[in-house]
Amino acid sequence: MPKAHREQWATRSGFLLAAIGSAVGLGNIWRFPYVAYESGGGAFLVPYLVALLTAGIPLLILSYSIGHRFRASPPVALRRLSRPAEAIGWWQVLISFFIAIYYAVIIAWAIRYAGFSIGEQWGDDPDGFFGGTFLGVTEAGDFGTYNVGVAVPLIAVWIIVLLLLGFGVRRGIEVANKIFMPLLLVLFGALVVRAVTLEGAGAGLNALFAPNWAALADGSVWVAAYGQIFFSLSIGFGIMITYASYLRRKADLTGTALVAGFANSSFELLAGIGVFSALGFMAVQQGVAVEDVAAGGIGLAFVAFPQIISEMPAGPLFGVLFFVSLVVAGLSSLISIVQVVVGAVQDRFGVGRVPAVAVVGGATAVVSIALFPAGQGLILLDTVDHWINQYGIALASLVLVVAVAWALRALPAMQRYTDAISSVPLRGWWVAALGVITPLVLGWMMYDSLKAEFSAPYEDYPQWFLNAAGWGVAGGVIVVAVLLTAVLWKRDVGTAEDDLERERQEAAAGKAAGEGDA
Repeated sequence: MPKAHREQWATRSGFLLAAIGSAVGLGNIWRFPYVAYESGGGAFLVPYLVALLTAGIPLLILSYSIGHRFRASPPVALRRLSRPAEAIGWWQVLISFFIAIYYAVIIAWAIRYAGFSIGEQWGDDPDGFFGGTFLGVTEAGDFGTYNVGVAVPLIAVWIIVLLLLGFGVRRGIEVANKIFMPLLLVLFGALVVRAVTLEGAGAGLNALFAPNWAALADGSVWVAAYGQIFFSLSIGFGIMITYASYLRRKADLTGTALVAGFANSSFELLAGIGVFSALGFMAVQQGVAVEDVAAGGIGLAFVAFPQIISEMPAGPLFGVLFFVSLVVAGLSSLISIVQVVVGAVQDRFGVGRVPAVAVVGGATAVVSIALFPAGQGLILLDTVDHWINQYGIALASLVLVVAVAWALRALPAMQRYTDAISSVPLRGWWVAALGVITPLVLGWMMYDSLKAEFSAPYEDYPQWFLNAAGWGVAGGVIVVAVLLTAVLWKRDVGTAEDDLERERQEAAAGKAAGEGDA
């Protein structure tokens, strides 16, 4: 059990900016606009808002409540709730580990592309440049050539992240987000202003926001809305439990969750405006419909946008704004993801921050640097990301909600705890949302995903590769989580009350020392 005083955020705004920084990441910029476009345009905002209010914010509040009440990262916090639940905590930690090792390389790509933008070095073939000249993509299972041009910025990314984590919650994570979030708003705001003034921007915005009300009768649209909320709010892989554990005892959990949830959604809408304004410009320049150039994911960032940059006035400046925005958004999220792994080791084994960052964070960095600059890095990233998202984050969220709401029947107690310190009372809607709506939606998402998974191999990759990098990773994290819990079963973690008493004693000792000095 850790003996040192638990770190705390210096201010509520610092925690809020860190929470928003974790939620606002790469997926907000390249995932939401395309999902909205494909799922009814403006009409998609209806299921999206319903999903935010009935699942996203309720799950966010639950994560805050668990972390704040039990004052620990996921394994210890959930063990203090119920000893068998520790396995769910380790599951979330391992999900964060796998996300971290591939998330970092996308930031490294964005760093390189910020430089490429200045001279538009992708030429007339952004697609061929990205997969061929830049990455040297090989077939699944073929390691290919190790790409130093990716490895060097990737090493830089990890040095930055580990240094900031080494400085701690207050002097590292909080200070970084107080810089990153305003910077991201300025950069992306400037990009959006430029995008909406382009010729054809109106066509792009019309394509995005024109409502297709008939889409609301399609169940897959509602599944897409809930999926976007789960994947964009940093819930399901332990970040918000970890971050909330560093809050002071007097904390407005519901108010903070509402602000963080709506801030994240506001940024997604801003991203949609910027992205589709640019796509509208591209469609006009090529004389085609917006639907012919609309794209999402990695292809949007590293293929479609370079093409837009090449065709627009002052394109290099636009490119630098876009890719530096990706870097800033990615770094704030990566810091939070790695902190889950570091915090779990600190809390469970009682080690200090610097050793935990050096050993655990360093090991995460080494795996990332070894695997993802290789020729098969893009395919490996795509496969691991798909399975971790579909059968890691969503499934872990489902198991956590079922365990807390149904098996442990702990929601009423968590509601009373949260209401006692928050400005907005939860009332019965919160229990109903987490006890009924969220499990049903997540369960349907699992069924829908599995049905599609078994109908055809993902992206036509070889089945053996999918079994190893997909099912193997998704199943392996569960097995390892259970084994870790079994091995550590008898290791005492103390109680949240022990931590509080130690903090009170240290605060009293500090106050007495100050009075003595005076």
